[in-house]
Amino acid sequence: MKSLAEKAAPTKIKGSDPVRDSFDRSVDYMRVSITDRCNLRCAYCMPEKFAYIAHDDILRYEEILRVCTIAAKIGIRTIKITGGEPLVRKGCLEFIRELRKVPDIQHVTLTTNGVLLEPYIAALVELRLDGLNISLDTLESETYLQMTGLDAFRQVWRSFKKALEAGLRVKINCVPIRGINEKELIHIGRLAETFPIDVRFIELMPVGIDSHLQGIPSAEMIGLFSGEYSDWGPDPSLHGFGPARYFRSGRLKGSIGFIDAVSNHFCSSCNRLRLTSEGFFKLCLYHDDGLCLRRMLRNGASDSDIEAAMARAAYHKPERHFFGSEANEGEGIRTMWRIGG
Repeated sequence: MKSLAEKAAPTKIKGSDPVRDSFDRSVDYMRVSITDRCNLRCAYCMPEKFAYIAHDDILRYEEILRVCTIAAKIGIRTIKITGGEPLVRKGCLEFIRELRKVPDIQHVTLTTNGVLLEPYIAALVELRLDGLNISLDTLESETYLQMTGLDAFRQVWRSFKKALEAGLRVKINCVPIRGINEKELIHIGRLAETFPIDVRFIELMPVGIDSHLQGIPSAEMIGLFSGEYSDWGPDPSLHGFGPARYFRSGRLKGSIGFIDAVSNHFCSSCNRLRLTSEGFFKLCLYHDDGLCLRRMLRNGASDSDIEAAMARAAYHKPERHFFGSEANEGEGIRTMWRIGG
């Protein structure tokens, strides 16, 4: 059987147009994990027992930058830098600086848990970061400690407010979990009343999580907020390049969004690819399909060879995931912290 790198793609890339997969989806967004390390131990992300990837198996910054430069040639326009926690890796800001120089990369954003963020805010402004996503599942210190294993809520809250004051475009990401942060969800959503931010509620993904945790479907969340805001309705304005569905109210300075990959998958319009910290070009969060770019990078492959391999792989992006279905059983799904959040 041929690997994805060897399979031919029936279509060619014209100029710098985004590659289109076999289901005619335009693929122009790549999430790039620069590390599998994280300073938190969130129950829905990190298993109790784990082993970090060996340092030699993690892509060097120059290798990641090379992949991103080649990705731009197949039409990637937006890069989301992720981890683990990207700010734990020394040199993250210097990498962002170099990434901003890559021709045709139009948007660079960063996702972080916010614990280490504060000292870097001024530099991120200077680097013209296009967006900052901060994970915040609770507004209570004790619950934060329970969910993450670290008493750092005040640090994150301080960083959040300073990022806004500095003029960064901020989004809050919250994972609703039954019986843990369930009673806070309205209050978390109300942050968009006080601040000009997007608050996004992300359905719990069955990727390396504590099996006893129970997520809350977005339909239930939308119903909850529709009872809170009498003029609640869809927000058609552009909020970025991801899959969230946004809603507005006259009481909100920002918007409230929902990412419901499990209950209402958005696979028909999925535009994203992933590069893991160990150099795997992953085509879908659920499937193991993809391409080992680290091997190509370190075995002397030319840029043109890597570009062609990435384009062929992207063409064969799977049609859909099977989270929440019986087909989910038996799949070799890796944990989120190793894939890249």
